[in-house]
Amino acid sequence: FGGSLIRTEATGYGTVFFVEEMLKRMGDSVEGKKCVVSGSGNVAIHTTEKILQMGGTVHTLSDSGGYIYDPDGIDFEKLEWVKGLKEVRRGRIYEYVEEYPEATYYEGERPWNVPCDLAFPSATQNEILEEHARALVKNGCMAVGEGANMPSDLAAINVFQNSKTLFGPAKAANAGGVAVSGLEMTQNSMRLYWTREETEAKLLDIMQKIHNQCIQYGERPDGTVDYVSGANIAGFVKVADATIDQGIV
Repeated sequence: FGGSLIRTEATGYGTVFFVEEMLKRMGDSVEGKKCVVSGSGNVAIHTTEKILQMGGTVHTLSDSGGYIYDPDGIDFEKLEWVKGLKEVRRGRIYEYVEEYPEATYYEGERPWNVPCDLAFPSATQNEILEEHARALVKNGCMAVGEGANMPSDLAAINVFQNSKTLFGPAKAANAGGVAVSGLEMTQNSMRLYWTREETEAKLLDIMQKIHNQCIQYGERPDGTVDYVSGANIAGFVKVADATIDQGIV
């Protein structure tokens, strides 16, 4: 009854698009990168899916009980199995090890001690604490893209900002979900049909524009970007301009 195709995937896809833009600015990309993803719900599953489509590898998923590490990587076939586990059978992530015994399950732990190039916290609020951020930086993590809402606490954010780790804050990096909700309203009001490819292209364009706004307001004199300040200022300016245009101020 209406709605946009890829709305379900949009938050996860958008987060990966945002990280890709951060890396692209540095002359790099998601392709070939070892990634750790937390969670095993909607955002985590579709973050993993887009990473695989863009040529990266994913080695972890988690739930409230712990995380699994697959040294061979979670490929499309394994991801489909996880979708069935979580979306149909409503099982627990430790069952992954029963299906794929090459993997290891770490009960009661989070995946942030696993060496990686990119980290995608996609589970819950405050899942990356200061010690986790320090472990990620120590192990060479290049970029963090927040797919969950506020998954890094303030101390962890300070660690990322004081290092060379690119940090995509949730209010920018995971905006793809609400962005496609906006597209849904437009599509429904105008009685339009968009293909998956059309909607995904619009999502990519939105995430690129959000990234550019973060650069506009967050670029430092040395050429690096404070994405937290950039996202905060961009959001403030948008609201301020709207209040002025409406005659409120």
